[in-house]
Amino acid sequence: MPFSIRNATIADLAAITTIYEEAVVNGVASYELDPPSLAEMTKRFEAITGNGYPYTVAQEDDGTILGYAYASAFRTRPAYRWLVEDCIYLAPEARGKGVGKALLEDLVRRCQTLGFRRMVAVIGGASPASIAVHRSCGFEDGGVLKGTGFKHGRWLDTVLMQRSLGEGTESTPELDLYPGTLYPS
Repeated sequence: MPFSIRNATIADLAAITTIYEEAVVNGVASYELDPPSLAEMTKRFEAITGNGYPYTVAQEDDGTILGYAYASAFRTRPAYRWLVEDCIYLAPEARGKGVGKALLEDLVRRCQTLGFRRMVAVIGGASPASIAVHRSCGFEDGGVLKGTGFKHGRWLDTVLMQRSLGEGTESTPELDLYPGTLYPS
């Protein structure tokens, strides 16, 4: 399954919304219970990209969107500004084919280039596939939050994983450069 990764655009949001809807309705990675509308997904996309965070899609040669990934603020308090949370969703037919790993590797690279120092994964439903792909990309265990969600008639755990980006905590970040300017102190 040949595919490429590129920046997501507004034109991709119908496909992104469909992929996310399937995940909300059938999966446990998202703790949303009702799929958001295209209008809501557009607002979310604009908020993420409007703050300079990367938002990408994996696309087949024929234009089919296989999945998407983005980084966003883990928390909005200023001291967190060098930490991003990753988010990846795949169309069912793209799962288990290396698309998720390629999206995550690309997202890590983009966030390092932007100057972020740490990435965290908040893995809903403790998905073994998501844990494995994060571990293969250098993420380490950060802990398990037991019984954090109730969906599809059962309690779900949330797994936290993390990895350093660039110099991580080995040096002081440039306070006047992005991402240091995201939430000035």
